[in-house]
Amino acid sequence: MSEYDKVIKGGTIIDGTRTRKAFVGDIAIKDGLIAKITEGDGIPASAGAEVIDATGLNVVPGFIDLHTHYDGQLLWDPYLSCSSWHGVTSVAIGNCGFGFAPAHPEQQERLMLSMERVEAIPLATMKAGMDWDWETFPEWLDSLDRRPKGINVMSFVPLNPLMVYVMGIDAAKTREPTEEELAEMLRLMEESLDAGGVGFSMQRLGDGFTSVQRDYDGTPMPTDTMSDELCLAFANVLKDRGQGFIQLTQAKNDVVADLDFGADLARESDAVVLWNAVQVNEYHPHQHRRMLKWVNEQREQGHKIWMQAITTPNDMRFMLDDFNLFDGNGAWRDVTIGDVPTRIAKMNDPELRAAVRDDYDNGSAPFVSGPIANIVIDSVANEENQKYVGMTVAELGVATGKHPADAMLDLATSEGLKTVFYVTPFNYEQSYMQEVLDNEWTVPGVSDGGAHTKFLNFGRYPTDLICDSVRERGAYTLEEAHYRLAALPAIAAGFDDRGTLEVGRAADIVIYDYENLKLLPTTIAHDLPGDEWRYVETAEGYRYTIVNGVTIRVDNEVTGEYPGKLLRHGSAMGVTRAA
Repeated sequence: MSEYDKVIKGGTIIDGTRTRKAFVGDIAIKDGLIAKITEGDGIPASAGAEVIDATGLNVVPGFIDLHTHYDGQLLWDPYLSCSSWHGVTSVAIGNCGFGFAPAHPEQQERLMLSMERVEAIPLATMKAGMDWDWETFPEWLDSLDRRPKGINVMSFVPLNPLMVYVMGIDAAKTREPTEEELAEMLRLMEESLDAGGVGFSMQRLGDGFTSVQRDYDGTPMPTDTMSDELCLAFANVLKDRGQGFIQLTQAKNDVVADLDFGADLARESDAVVLWNAVQVNEYHPHQHRRMLKWVNEQREQGHKIWMQAITTPNDMRFMLDDFNLFDGNGAWRDVTIGDVPTRIAKMNDPELRAAVRDDYDNGSAPFVSGPIANIVIDSVANEENQKYVGMTVAELGVATGKHPADAMLDLATSEGLKTVFYVTPFNYEQSYMQEVLDNEWTVPGVSDGGAHTKFLNFGRYPTDLICDSVRERGAYTLEEAHYRLAALPAIAAGFDDRGTLEVGRAADIVIYDYENLKLLPTTIAHDLPGDEWRYVETAEGYRYTIVNGVTIRVDNEVTGEYPGKLLRHGSAMGVTRAA
């Protein structure tokens, strides 16, 4: 009988603590935990039932992604691609207040319709891939617990379905709860946290340019319209328990008020608040600087606020047949609600078209794309339009002798909304990004994994960070990068059992070839239930991905093992702590 289940020999170990320099050594794994770590040739190969030769490779803690929307995908994809393709071994679901529990049976389709719009997950995929063997949130966690999982999963208690469960969709959006309704919602929150929810999440977006995630009918989501007082009532539940944390996507119409509310939430809950999100906007660099200054001030006051940072280029390809991320601009929202024939009819309506032109000339640039004028025609459906490929919308207007908004919509409608548009990244200027990366309280990520599958793929962010920010730009040392990718999100989320390579911690480990790590080109995969497709990006250079001591990927092939765990309260041991 071998002393250890697995021995990793001769790798360059970067333990994620940031306090210890990389060193060449060995790691032994027993019963899913790290049993021994040595510098040099300290563990004989004969001691392991399995031996991995990691010579010349980096051995690092598995990456932790605190912002995903894999709530549905977990039911049909136990490995949670694309995240696990990029070294992620633990994820949080239920972000932004969106999810599928609790749900009365008659509310199931309504929740899927909402998720189709706000997170752009195809309705056909959810209908084909979700079996709905739960109603309450505890039943949801039990359902997740018994399903095969390639990586670890923890879940927020999302406020939208909870409010809808008690009040109904219309009431949840339009009025305050009665005393009885509030009492029931707080009871359900307690019940959900007792069952293992890691805290609660909510999106609070206003009617201005930031409100890019609306319901399927174009109206705000319940948490967008909920009062500060109701939010703080939920926050007090966490304070009374001394347990759990909050994921907040906040961007209403008054930036100062937004930040003030974040401070109130941290103070009233005495809990960690994950603020979403800080990112560079090259057109408005004051935005990220204001947030970074604010979080520094909040930490000085003792508030446990962390900024989740978008560190991936915001390139995006989309077609107008199901695009939703212009929702913050009313004129564009009006013409992008409905099925394809409805959208085309709206886009050809003279009054609605005039409103789009006016928005182009006088409105704010859409939050996710920047100025419409700079959007590029990436590919076309009709051969006669090939001459326009590579042009910006502004250039298309000149080439066709039309107002650019007319030119864009005429091209798209002539092709049944199958024209592919490309957003050139505007969040990646090196000096600005360095300001975000250098801040002590920023957590790289916000992959949105599982969402916006036909528009973007931020699940690649760990690979992008290592290849570009570390290897090419020198923005981080490897020690700092792996602290940010694993240990820091573990600290923010209160994990006590993973996030660093230390004896006694969970053996979530990634082994990769630093010099040859690279992103592969974006491709289309027809691999979703309901005969739907998505954009995907994988990588070369990840040699082994290990979850709870079991190898789930070797190079780019899965092993068929499912060692992932449901992390109730954020930990396999059921423990949380404040950060």
